[in-house]
Amino acid sequence: MHNFLKTVVAVLFLPTLFFAAAQTARLLYAGLGNFKTFLCFLLGIGVYAGIHFGFYTFSRMYVLGHELTHAVAALLCGCRIRDIHVGKDSGYVKLTQCNAFVALSPYFIPAYTVLLGLLYCGLSLWRDMEPYRLVFVFGVGFFTAFHFIQTFKTLFEAQQPDLKMAGGKVFSAISITLVNIIILALLCKILFPEQVSLLQSLRNVWGGTYNTWRILVNYIVELISNAV
Repeated sequence: MHNFLKTVVAVLFLPTLFFAAAQTARLLYAGLGNFKTFLCFLLGIGVYAGIHFGFYTFSRMYVLGHELTHAVAALLCGCRIRDIHVGKDSGYVKLTQCNAFVALSPYFIPAYTVLLGLLYCGLSLWRDMEPYRLVFVFGVGFFTAFHFIQTFKTLFEAQQPDLKMAGGKVFSAISITLVNIIILALLCKILFPEQVSLLQSLRNVWGGTYNTWRILVNYIVELISNAV
């Protein structure tokens, strides 16, 4: 019953997911206004994709980040870690308890992108990092591609117990997609601060979601009224 309610709630967010995806696409397009930065971001994506599909998949590196993200999310939620194992192609974290955030965190938190951002911000406290900003942008593109490609590969190549633990495949798929879209939108704001307006995008998502449900509810009410 609990998983069923989660599925229902997730389905109710489908209009929000659609409009969030549309707005994030617009944000990426707006990034073209800073063409040099946008090109470095795309170059990072392209380099990782080329290496991944042509030479090396970074499997152990992904498994390490995946399991450590589980572990950090668990600690943030007050869970205790009993054991952690990282292999070449798989791993696990044994916890005293789990919830949807802990189970799904590696699928929507780009761990290495976050680490790169923290490193860049940390170094900025000691020296001027502006001359290296394009290198940082390239790195963000590289590790963002790493996150999306590895996540897609993990979800579609094998059965993931994390999805069942979180609340089922439908709930997990919608949650993972929506949060990844939100994170991509935040990255757009970080990389292209002058070209991107998150507040306007948020208003557009809210407006689109509200209008969609208003139309649907009015349609259902009209059907019921005509039937009666």
